[in-house]
Amino acid sequence: MRKTRLRLIGALAAGLMAAGVGTGAPAQAQDEPATLAELAQQHGRYYGSATDNPELVDEPYKALLGSEFDMITPGNGQKWYATEPQQGDFDFTLGDEIVNLARANHQRVRGHTLVWHSQLPDWLTSREWTAPELRAVLKKHIQTEVRHYRGKIYAWDVVNEAFNEDGTYRETIFYKTLGPGYIADALRWAHQADPKAKLYLNDYNVEAVGPKSDAYYKLAKELKARGVPLHGFGLQAHLALQYGYPTTLEDNLRRFAKLGLDTALTEVDVRMILPADEAKLATQAEWYRDLTEACLAVRRCVGITLWDYTDKYSWIPAFFDGEGAALPWDEQLQPKPAYFAIREALEK
Repeated sequence: MRKTRLRLIGALAAGLMAAGVGTGAPAQAQDEPATLAELAQQHGRYYGSATDNPELVDEPYKALLGSEFDMITPGNGQKWYATEPQQGDFDFTLGDEIVNLARANHQRVRGHTLVWHSQLPDWLTSREWTAPELRAVLKKHIQTEVRHYRGKIYAWDVVNEAFNEDGTYRETIFYKTLGPGYIADALRWAHQADPKAKLYLNDYNVEAVGPKSDAYYKLAKELKARGVPLHGFGLQAHLALQYGYPTTLEDNLRRFAKLGLDTALTEVDVRMILPADEAKLATQAEWYRDLTEACLAVRRCVGITLWDYTDKYSWIPAFFDGEGAALPWDEQLQPKPAYFAIREALEK
């Protein structure tokens, strides 16, 4: 890892000069620039990135992934379609590859995700289930996966995207068959399988105070009152310049902290309508600075994870036509203004 960081010094120093940040004398080994992870650790936070298996053949990408971050999230390898492709037939190959890579780099792992309406295998979605049948299937899936990774996962996104934009429950296979109690059950089963892992609810468009985040606040308060093992709330923070910055983010983080929950920004990117230009990249940089400062301002906001760190492997262009340039590193793995804005926030 040290060799990797030394190889990156030249590019980082050039980027700092371009951003108007003086670097002084040529960098020596003892003067290596601190990584985002090291800067975040000074605040008692982590700074992480998601990754996915196909890109791990890209050695320059993998080197930066291994050196700059201290928390890794598997983008797809731990989802249901990958881990239980046939009923009762579990395959942890993809998740294991990423977990083992993270451990080799002395990084922790956020597990993602145990219960989600999307990317489910056909055997689960192509038939009708009775409540007792689906309850047994759900329990087995959660506990088998969590036990497999017991002691290797810092936190799990246990239930992902459970609410609609208006704060009503999303009509998933789990909600329609089992009712809202599936969320508490999922948390209990995960806790039984690994009592030391932090357990999160996770969603998008919950950064600001509003109907959707209100629904999570109400649910979290109820779950805590009932003694259900819930430890954190994950705000994905898939933001877009054309929709405006969530100005109540810090207030929102603070109210969940007052419930006794950790919070985390779990899937951060800030997309824009292409082409990118200097003004858009400057605004993007401000947003990355602002959301970093919001997390730092709330003691129980424990860290930030980019949804991969480079535009080269961003999910945005495939899902949002004409949009992209969402991450702090460009497609050539060069730092963008957003990267330096994050550093400035963390260096305060």
